[in-house]
Amino acid sequence: MSLEERKPSPDRPLGRVLGLDVGSRRIGLAISDPLGITAQGLETLQRRNKRQDLAALEHLIHAYAVREIVVGLPLRMSGAEGTQSEKMQAFADDLRKRFRLPVHLWDERLTSAEANRLLRETELSIEKRAKAVDRMAAVLILQAWMEKRLVRPSQPAV
Repeated sequence: MSLEERKPSPDRPLGRVLGLDVGSRRIGLAISDPLGITAQGLETLQRRNKRQDLAALEHLIHAYAVREIVVGLPLRMSGAEGTQSEKMQAFADDLRKRFRLPVHLWDERLTSAEANRLLRETELSIEKRAKAVDRMAAVLILQAWMEKRLVRPSQPAV
């Protein structure tokens, strides 16, 4: 990628992007670098209740100067939406209202399976792998979203 392609634009504002793999008990977290090219995992958030979960996310948003959020959207293998998809859409709406930031939903099919596969290749114990899978899934979601955004051709001037 050229230096010109990395520059901020209306389509790619400068700032970090927060990636979330939201589950019923934990939220896997990933953060981008300021140019939105690479994703790094953060400590997994143990869910408590909506108020505390949003407060913890607010802390991260301020600490990392987050400008956008990507939430994994759990679709069925057929691509159809189900109950979990509806819950994530409602969660994304809550994030938009609370933080007034762009929130994007990204197809997360197979990210947990891919995260497990990658972690099995490491020397981590089963217990440590279980703790890392949500973080790794968030990294995969965020990285895939950023890569798609980077390769999208620029829109012609109207």
